[in-house]
Amino acid sequence: MGKVSVSLLSSDLAHLADACNMINASKAWSIHLDIMDGVFVPNISYGFPVIEAVSRYSQKPLDAHLMTVDPSRYYKRYRDLGISWLTVHWETCPHLNRDLQEIRRLGMRSGVSINPGTPVCQLEQAVHYADLVLVMSVNPGFGGQEFIPESLNKIRDLKEMRMQKNLDFLIQVDGGINEKNASELYQYGADILVAGNYVFAAKDPLAAIEAIL
Repeated sequence: MGKVSVSLLSSDLAHLADACNMINASKAWSIHLDIMDGVFVPNISYGFPVIEAVSRYSQKPLDAHLMTVDPSRYYKRYRDLGISWLTVHWETCPHLNRDLQEIRRLGMRSGVSINPGTPVCQLEQAVHYADLVLVMSVNPGFGGQEFIPESLNKIRDLKEMRMQKNLDFLIQVDGGINEKNASELYQYGADILVAGNYVFAAKDPLAAIEAIL
């Protein structure tokens, strides 16, 4: 069975406590926080006060995906706010290996994400310092986009890379996830599926989460 990380970005942000309580009651593995700065991606999501509020209500691990420039300025602060898994982008970290090592040093699990246009081969060295690799299966910045089919090959290649290097990083996939493609994604090698719009648009969010496990 795979894992599901529920993204709050598609929830009713005026009722974050209710969204957190729903996820707490579900079979989801974690709460996924899409943190955007309006520079690296054309959207702004939420900052430290909102993360602090979510941390108070969450009974699940907090899994933060930083879609921001110069993310290293705030690693310690994210740790202090209760983030358990911290994922940065290959595209924003010129000293990626050092960043991943610093995230681990601070006591968090380290993750690296790649945009749809970035090939898996760029991670040949970084995966040695990563606990998680996030494949963006849509262009980051907005929820509700359609899954990019070429992402399947990237998941397969990462699974092969993991086996060849005898590593144990988890493969996470974010974007366009639903009950129609979840099984195939797991078959290709995904360990964790991030779902937001699919969950919060459902009449029964708890059942929607179970449907993609």
